Amino acid sequence: MLTAQNIEKVRDGRHVLHNVSLSIERGTVVSLIGPSGSGKTTLLNILAGVDAPDSGMVLLEDKTVSAPSPRVAMVFQQLFLWPHLTLRENITLANRASDKEVQELIDALGMGAFIDRYPNQTSLGQRQRAALARAVALRPEYLLLDEVTSALDIEQIEAVAALLGKLKDQGTGIFTITHLINFSKRISDQIIFMDAGEVLEQGGKELISNPQHPRTKEFISFF
Repeated sequence: MLTAQNIEKVRDGRHVLHNVSLSIERGTVVSLIGPSGSGKTTLLNILAGVDAPDSGMVLLEDKTVSAPSPRVAMVFQQLFLWPHLTLRENITLANRASDKEVQELIDALGMGAFIDRYPNQTSLGQRQRAALARAVALRPEYLLLDEVTSALDIEQIEAVAALLGKLKDQGTGIFTITHLINFSKRISDQIIFMDAGEVLEQGGKELISNPQHPRTKEFISFF
């Protein structure tokens, strides 16, 4: 299990995260929703070990996370693809997957037509799919995703949802930030609503259709 315990993060005198606790079990999908600026990406960076909390801790099983772990892979909003490598080369540079598995990823995400292009020759949505495939090819136990569907159309989102479902069935723990409320409802075992650095509500899919916290109700009413 990947667990955050009482995470605090302060920047410029402002609480970016305040007493945040959550857990991600292998073989489950957890979605984090909430308004922009609520601390979601900061939390994801701390879970991945690329940022440190001011207090509290992140545990991977029973060990404190203080640096990135090969057991955890993250897809950042910035994607961080190597510009001098093709998308295929980005995926296979340090992957643990077989050639067959890589090809299955390429096919599953519909990347065959552009997989041998360089990042600057592709759209944002194409690069997002490549970054997701690169993370999956690392065969992580936990997969952290920051708005990985933001530039995708409906069919491409469907392909990502199918892939995440397959990974879940194989035992991967998935934690995703998304603004797509219906997407989160479809794929998630647990949904967490966060605002102004605090977790205000968490529950199953029913959180979307029957939120309890007034701020959650207000946020979801816009969708």
